[in-house]
Amino acid sequence: MGGFFGAALKGDCMVDVFFGVDYHSHLGTRRGGLAAYDDETGLQREIHNIENSPFRTKFENIFDEMKGRSAIGCISDTDPQPLLIRSSLGTYAICTVGRINNAEALIDNYLSCSGGHFDAMTGGKINSTELTAALINQKSDFTEGIKFAQEQIDGSASILILKDDGSIIAARDKMGRIPVLIGKSEEGCCVSFESFAYKKLGYEDEMELGPGEIVEITADGVKQLAAPGKEMRICSFLWTYYGYPTSNYEGVNVEAMRYRNGEIMARHDMKVKNAENLDYVGGVPDSGTPHAIGYANESGVPFARPFIKYTPTWPRSFMPTNQKERDKVAKMKQIPVHELIEGKNLLFVDDSIVRGTQLRETVEFLYDNGASAVHMRSACPPIMYGCKYLNFSSSESEMELISRRVIIELEGEEGLNYLEEYSDTNTERGQALRKAIAEKFNFASLEFQSLEGLVEAVGIEQCKLCTYCWNGKE
Repeated sequence: MGGFFGAALKGDCMVDVFFGVDYHSHLGTRRGGLAAYDDETGLQREIHNIENSPFRTKFENIFDEMKGRSAIGCISDTDPQPLLIRSSLGTYAICTVGRINNAEALIDNYLSCSGGHFDAMTGGKINSTELTAALINQKSDFTEGIKFAQEQIDGSASILILKDDGSIIAARDKMGRIPVLIGKSEEGCCVSFESFAYKKLGYEDEMELGPGEIVEITADGVKQLAAPGKEMRICSFLWTYYGYPTSNYEGVNVEAMRYRNGEIMARHDMKVKNAENLDYVGGVPDSGTPHAIGYANESGVPFARPFIKYTPTWPRSFMPTNQKERDKVAKMKQIPVHELIEGKNLLFVDDSIVRGTQLRETVEFLYDNGASAVHMRSACPPIMYGCKYLNFSSSESEMELISRRVIIELEGEEGLNYLEEYSDTNTERGQALRKAIAEKFNFASLEFQSLEGLVEAVGIEQCKLCTYCWNGKE
């Protein structure tokens, strides 16, 4: 995934941008970067690896190293950024959030037409932000260049550009798959993925960019460079999983949505008598917890935390990238509360079930500590497709997805023709999928939130939501 923050102020902006970027640490685990513009020094940039140490510790000396009245920064789960680019459009810094599926075709076309080159990384891979910049540079101004890049990219690209005059250009991707918001204070303006990031810094809501909208930001205000498009497909996982609880997207708060989501799941379970005589309802920490609170409030079953994550030394924002190490760390972080586990009939709500590896170990851990039964609920529908827009649930193969694997086990390749049926709990295939996963993971019962229930919880028209990973519809 990834997130970004930028500010253009009348005075030095480094404190605001440092904390603003830090507030996006939940969105990425690989790289953190800052770029600043100062009237005397010009453009400056720093990038650090944050895989084993958080953004804040890697950039704690930044106030001695960089200064500026405008700056941008990002947390990146992919390539190092921001990059400094010198082109016919001038010298500028750029960072992006998104995904480019047709990178090789774009690279080949660019090299064949321009005779230029790219700075290649290990294995010949090209930094996706550099590729985006190369597309932008093919036009005579930034606005037309951004439009061109977004049209050429199969995937998505939200973009921040820090120009060599100190102004910032912000562009939301053409289908609005992630939010881009503008805040304003007496000192200037900022741009952010997460709304709470700038509110904590004393900014007020100014505007939320529409799909494909492009603006220029200075200390004096915001100027629209390109109007928004009419179609939007904002990512539904913003609310169910990776959005921060205090944030609002398209006017809908993340935490409040998760409560509603849990309530809807509870009503379904009570209707079909799917899980009865429960002792406690709990959430798989951390993002499953608010869904579980909603479930407990609606069902009347007490909410509890039968195990706690130990996060002082291994917080989520810098888990190891190796899957084997991630599984080991996840297990080490789980500390049981025996009084809430032994002999108890428990129901847990997780934000999603992707591969299921860590969830299997969580359930084994609960049974090892004396649970009599563990029921599982997923706060979203079965994931049937790897994300091709924002790298959520991205994988080498869609067969890494537990739902896909179980369908193949049940019916072979033929089963892939009936993904919609397998998603629906009211069908024979849907029931078979749930039963098979429950048996594989030793769940007393398993249910997924329906797509209709999730859309109801968000409260935005389904046609404006991206639901690709569940139903394959773009």
